[in-house]
Amino acid sequence: MVAALELYLDTRATRRIRVLWDALESEGVQSMRSLLEQRHRPHVSLAVADRFDPDRVAEALSGLVVAAPLRLEFQHAGQFVGRVLWLGPTPSAELLAHHAQVHQRLARAGITLVEHYQPGRWVPHCTLSMRVPNALMAAAVRRCLEVLPLTATVVGAAITDHARGISHPLP
Repeated sequence: MVAALELYLDTRATRRIRVLWDALESEGVQSMRSLLEQRHRPHVSLAVADRFDPDRVAEALSGLVVAAPLRLEFQHAGQFVGRVLWLGPTPSAELLAHHAQVHQRLARAGITLVEHYQPGRWVPHCTLSMRVPNALMAAAVRRCLEVLPLTATVVGAAITDHARGISHPLP
C-alpha cells in the first residue's frame, strides 16, 4: 500500500462518483467502494510515496493552501495498465501549477515521491476501480461515460496511508 496526498471533491461530485461506484458494482466490477472497508473517499492524488511522515509533510507545506478551491472538469475516462479504471479532469494550467508547487515544496524538504506522480509525468485522475476484469472493461467505461462531464471543486485535502491508519487533514 502507498501513502498519498489527496484532494477531496465537493459533496455533489462525491455523490455522483459514489453512484458510479454502485453502477460498476452492479456490472460485476469491484469499485473503490469495496476496498479499504468502505473508508475510501473519491479524490485526486497530488503526490504519492511509499510512506509519508504526516508532520514532515505538513511542515513542508506550511503556509500553502493544499485544498485550494480548484475547479476540476472531469471530461474523460481512462485505464492504466493493470486494469485500473479512472475519471480524468482536464489538466488546467491552475491544477498543474498547484501540483508543481506542492511537489517543489516536498522535494525541498527531501521527501521522496513516486516517479509517475512527478510534474510532467502526472496524469490527474480519480480512481474508480483497481481490478476491472478484462471482459468487463468496455461495459465499465460505458458506465463512466454516463456521468461525464462532471464538474467538481476541491473542498479538502489530507495525507493518507490506509495501511497505517493515517488520515491527516491539511489546510
